[in-house]
Amino acid sequence: MNKNGHRPSTSLLFIHTHTNTLSTICLSENKNKFGKQKKMPNLESYPPVFRRKHNDFDPDESVQDFQECYHSDPVPSLDLGSLNLEKLGDACRNWGLFRLVSHGIPETLMSQLRSQANNLFSFSFETKQRLFTNKPAAVSYFWGTPALTPSGAALARAPQSINWVEGFNVPLTQLSDRNQYFQGQQDPLFDSFRLSLEEYGKHMSRIARTIFEAMVRNLHLDSTQSHSDLSESTGLVRVYRYPKFSKADEALGMEVHTDSSVLSILNEDQVGGLEVFKDDKWLLVQPIPGSLIVNLGDMMQAISNDEYMSVMHRVKVNKNEERHSVCYFVFPGEGSVIRSSRYKPFTYSDFQARVQHDIKTLGFKVGLQRFKISEDA
Repeated sequence: MNKNGHRPSTSLLFIHTHTNTLSTICLSENKNKFGKQKKMPNLESYPPVFRRKHNDFDPDESVQDFQECYHSDPVPSLDLGSLNLEKLGDACRNWGLFRLVSHGIPETLMSQLRSQANNLFSFSFETKQRLFTNKPAAVSYFWGTPALTPSGAALARAPQSINWVEGFNVPLTQLSDRNQYFQGQQDPLFDSFRLSLEEYGKHMSRIARTIFEAMVRNLHLDSTQSHSDLSESTGLVRVYRYPKFSKADEALGMEVHTDSSVLSILNEDQVGGLEVFKDDKWLLVQPIPGSLIVNLGDMMQAISNDEYMSVMHRVKVNKNEERHSVCYFVFPGEGSVIRSSRYKPFTYSDFQARVQHDIKTLGFKVGLQRFKISEDA
């Protein structure tokens, strides 16, 4: 499903006023012997289980990690301004994801949105819990799991390891209603974030519809029926923060999974960590400034009769730096029935209920296999 690549000044002071209290959040940085800026984490903003000791790292290791992150990347790249249908089909069949350039979103908006989200993450964990958990606001806060209920709350599940992630879940349908978002909090930060999301959401809807319609043409699907297979009204954004962890090999930022969406569109910082499973091995997806990563979800795989693939992916944590990202998800319309020669007819609500039941009882998602038509039938 991130930093914007720009370093703040030596110290950044952000003052937030909430219910007549003054919260001061200070992000400070120092330099290692190579002159590389190193941001000191605001541990109070982390969930308690994440508040582990962050030891100083060896500068030599830091340089090595950075260089490894920028090796040659085989992920296919597509230009939205002149979308090549043949290349799109190849990427969807063989990868289940691709990099998108010339998408028309201003880089200033992409970086601004990540920066505003980072300011929200900088609130203390207790403040985030108080404002965005079990409240009637549309925005919800979660941590430790990417699995959420339809309302955006973290899904109770069978015991398993914690995902090293926290995030905000933001449905886009009522962004114009200030009272629905952030419980009507009168704060410039909340308002600016809401307005940025509103503009960003319009770009995401445009991009998702353009890509999906191209896929429909490639697959020779009924354009009338397929129109309801992707509904912009279902669009939501999740912003994620992956705390750095000195023992990065012992934790995953996000566990191995496929998305349940039709399409997911990722805007990430330059830290890296997204990996996809292809040809029986994990491949690092290169973070390239200004580009987006589009991956196909389970709904797209079913719509395409398994011609296109829902990509299996995960997120690795970084031992030196936090990772931040913004991901847009879009789904079939309410009540839209997905019909496929390989699956029993089902709606996204049917699929979502089955997935949530499996996560609660088994601890993991089974997904499309639950709806597969038996070859013996």
